[in-house]
Amino acid sequence: MASWIIKIALMAMSILIETTEGKKDQVLYCSACRAIVDELNYSISQIDPKKTINVGAFRLNPDGSLTDKKVPLARSETNLSELLEGVCGSMSDYALHVDPDTKKKQYKRFAPRSSDAGDFPDFNNFKFDGPEGSNALKFACESIVEEFEDDIISLFAKETDHVVDKLCNEVSDHCKGTKFLSDEL
Repeated sequence: MASWIIKIALMAMSILIETTEGKKDQVLYCSACRAIVDELNYSISQIDPKKTINVGAFRLNPDGSLTDKKVPLARSETNLSELLEGVCGSMSDYALHVDPDTKKKQYKRFAPRSSDAGDFPDFNNFKFDGPEGSNALKFACESIVEEFEDDIISLFAKETDHVVDKLCNEVSDHCKGTKFLSDEL
């Protein structure tokens, strides 16, 4: 009799857990993932490609020489870690965009960067939800960065092409099943 009660209790708890687990908003998380890639690519492009950083063990060899390796600063793990710490702060520059033809929703950057002076998007198709909208995007960004930080760093350190597809479609699965063009952000 006691085992029967325990089984019923476990079954009820498993049903309760399944129903209380929230489903992630695919538009929000896919857009956040794509925005992370866009912001990191922009930040990397702003770094002088001639700058390098010494990496390695910094140990002396038996002959007294030091072996270290110089890598480009822009795609070094150190720099990428620093960029990841601040990437979600720029999510306030994004808002929900509804395509007037297809009615497809996604978060897009509405605020021009300093190098894009005068290149303003059409604000008629953006829905500004106030701080709640950007806070939701920032939370999604922080969740993605926390969960996939090592994957993000390794992708950006090694690859320059198709990072958005690999991170958002293959690694995180946030954009799986959706079709976005790479130039939409």
